[in-house]
Amino acid sequence: MSTSDQRTPPAGSAPAPGSALTVRGLSKAFGGRTVLSGFDLDVAPGEVVALLGANGSGKSTALKCAIGLVRPDAGQVRVDGEDLLDGSHRADRARTRVAMVFQQIHLVRRRSALDNVCAGALGRLPLRRSWSSLVFPRDLREEAMACLDRVGLADRAHDRVAALSGGQQQRVALARALCQRAAVLLADEPVSALDPSAAENVMRVMTDLARGEALAVAAVLHQPELARRHADRLVGLREGRIVFSGPADEIPQELVSSLYVAQEPAAGPAGEERNA
Repeated sequence: MSTSDQRTPPAGSAPAPGSALTVRGLSKAFGGRTVLSGFDLDVAPGEVVALLGANGSGKSTALKCAIGLVRPDAGQVRVDGEDLLDGSHRADRARTRVAMVFQQIHLVRRRSALDNVCAGALGRLPLRRSWSSLVFPRDLREEAMACLDRVGLADRAHDRVAALSGGQQQRVALARALCQRAAVLLADEPVSALDPSAAENVMRVMTDLARGEALAVAAVLHQPELARRHADRLVGLREGRIVFSGPADEIPQELVSSLYVAQEPAAGPAGEERNA
């Protein structure tokens, strides 16, 4: 059997057994241009799935639709069986089970690494207010310290984020996701801005968290060889459609390379398609 979309679940099919994240039939267009069409994905606890494709192929849009940063035109996203897109309070609660890290690391640079990790728990604290003036409770700070230790940064807990390297900041972001008690981690080009050594380190930590904490991880990557070394499964997209999905060690190199054949640049409002 060829490694192709034969491995991709049919649109509208039931979740794969044991799947933490189930995506079915996601579609999205910007300005009349379709950037995502019938996207399906299952990610199991402890599994790392890498989404590959050229700029504009739809991979980042898929993650943004999955977490609700972009509203899809059609489709369904479920986490542990709960529909994230139905607009209910249950959906809002379920969404707290999904964490996301980005290429541009969204941390408060003037605050300590420990405070930034504690912020992962804001969705479950009884009082909601601006965390810039919040004093985190002792039990949460202890939990956050354990999360920093998990990513190898306990010794930098009280350093301001601005004093950390890019790779260390991305590991703080991973610790924050851990403190959020997420079941699913979505990573949008998490190592694109890092040097090769730091990128390896961050991917190693992310993979270790997936295995050790039973996180379901879906990561957009622009480095196919890095994806091969760290992901269990590769999903290739072209023009918003999945063209292959299968175990990383079974995807032929020529099939991966075919994703990056020059395509007409996508253009549209707010640059969404260009970075899809």
